Amino acid sequence: MILGILSPLLLSPDSPEKDWRSRENGFPIYKNGYIDQPYVVVLNNRNWLCVFTTGAGSEGTGGQHIVCSISKDQGKNWSKPLNIEDPSQESASWGMPYLTKYGRVYVFYDYNGDKIHSLRNQTNIREDMLGWYCFKYSDDNGNTWSERYRLSVRTTKIDLTNDWLGKVQILWGIGKPVNVDKGMMFGFSKIGKYLIDESEGWFFRCDNINIEKDPEKLKWKMLPEGENPLKNPDFGLIQEEQNIFQMNNGDLYCMYRTIMGNPACSYSRDGGHTWDVPQVPSFYTGMKIKNPRACPRIWKCKNGKYLFWFHNHGGWNFENRNPAWISGGIEKDGKIIWSQPEILLYEQDIAKRMSYPDLIEQDGKYWITETNKETALCHQVDADFLNNLWNQFSIDSISKKSLILDMVPADLVNNEIELPELNSIDAVHGITIDFTINLPDLSGGQVIIDSRDSGGKGLVIETADYGAIKLSLSDGNKTSKWTSDQGLIKAFNEHEVTIMVDQGPGIIMFVIDGIFNDGRDYRQFGWGRFDNTMNYIGEGKLRLTTLIEGKMRSKSKITSLKIYNRCLTITEAVGNYRAWKNKMSNIAVNKQSDN
Repeated sequence: MILGILSPLLLSPDSPEKDWRSRENGFPIYKNGYIDQPYVVVLNNRNWLCVFTTGAGSEGTGGQHIVCSISKDQGKNWSKPLNIEDPSQESASWGMPYLTKYGRVYVFYDYNGDKIHSLRNQTNIREDMLGWYCFKYSDDNGNTWSERYRLSVRTTKIDLTNDWLGKVQILWGIGKPVNVDKGMMFGFSKIGKYLIDESEGWFFRCDNINIEKDPEKLKWKMLPEGENPLKNPDFGLIQEEQNIFQMNNGDLYCMYRTIMGNPACSYSRDGGHTWDVPQVPSFYTGMKIKNPRACPRIWKCKNGKYLFWFHNHGGWNFENRNPAWISGGIEKDGKIIWSQPEILLYEQDIAKRMSYPDLIEQDGKYWITETNKETALCHQVDADFLNNLWNQFSIDSISKKSLILDMVPADLVNNEIELPELNSIDAVHGITIDFTINLPDLSGGQVIIDSRDSGGKGLVIETADYGAIKLSLSDGNKTSKWTSDQGLIKAFNEHEVTIMVDQGPGIIMFVIDGIFNDGRDYRQFGWGRFDNTMNYIGEGKLRLTTLIEGKMRSKSKITSLKIYNRCLTITEAVGNYRAWKNKMSNIAVNKQSDN
């Protein structure tokens, strides 16, 4: 019975239950040939103002311009977009809004003010990253906009070596401006070779923007000073899409993308004038965070904690931006400590990409906006989901929700386990199998848990090579498999293995001894996809070993077994492990005391 929960057919089409993580459940902001960077500020009248880049054609084609739209009901409905820059031969792109303390909204963006449309023998080139950094402002909540103003972007070495030898600059930004001290600051990327084959980070800071209403008197600083961009020479030519926040201790933190398979981060202790040499960020476990050439977006929340959107695999190109993952951050000893990740959003079509998100907070609630470059959507995020993510650093309790089988050593004396009858099944969220095991022999092919029938329908968990665990699922026609990271299972050691099958995005994940398997340095993906259109894959008994010619194939000793009729979060798996580890530690202490 339990294995049937893999089938989406168990859900009625009229079921009121929806997975908020599914992209299709978001509220549309706008749809067009191209739409990007839907960034939101919450106005003083409580309405939301969303600024985005759009055009009738695909990205980089003619007529690309920036617009704004208003929502009066927290993202459910949006007004018809109003042009901030009219569509024309010169592109206006990558608008980033900022709300001052007195209610004015500024928008900073790229504009092809040099009217460049050719390069060498090429005509009608993509020109949405060429030219000027500009801004406009609105004093009436986005209904009308000022004339265009231009920021003075200091010429640096990367400009002088670009395709126009510095006569034209190539640049863009993705990080919404943030409050820094009493002023504002945002990051942007300069490009040294058309289109984006070399890049580095810079920042604009304005300390009087919240008090000075005359735009001609705003005091701008381009940082870092001199010829010192934010860049690590060891990280290659692509270092771009810098975005920042100010930490609780006053320091600045920056995250950006590379093509190493990892993002990069850096700290400034002097307001952005100088920066530490960028490093690859890590989870609190010490595992390096992975991200392809995709936007690694960070935010500071009103509770003083942090969030980080990324894509959790080690690719180098623009692909595989589905699903989106999120990590929670806390500040400790002058550093940002990141939690292990959770799936935030997914789309059934795995070829679809979602990126360039923004975070909105209002009335203790959270929303994410994002785009797949054709449709921008707004999603309310479960506040409990985020609070649990931040609690991952200390959680040490066993999850009881949807726990349908909980067996201790005394229950595991027999090789076969009767599965409970289920009156209701959480088919949206999949299953979790959590067990502790001691393996004296690490050779591959040892069956640990098996429910397959004579036709091969069911699931089997077995050892794989080099200290790994493999899960296989089959409905008799289709089979899906995924293997944990290698080297995590040690002979004669007791380990907790949590295998999570997430029905919504169709993803299998492993957590072993509280560590999420992300592929480490050995493979691009630590999580794998399964076919979530599989039919019902059987019911019956779970066998802890399989008899082959009268002999047990497995020498394993399972010491506990839990089964959930939903996919646990990574945080819950960590809590299960810590609770088990604490229990084992207490038992060891008591035994020592008895001796």
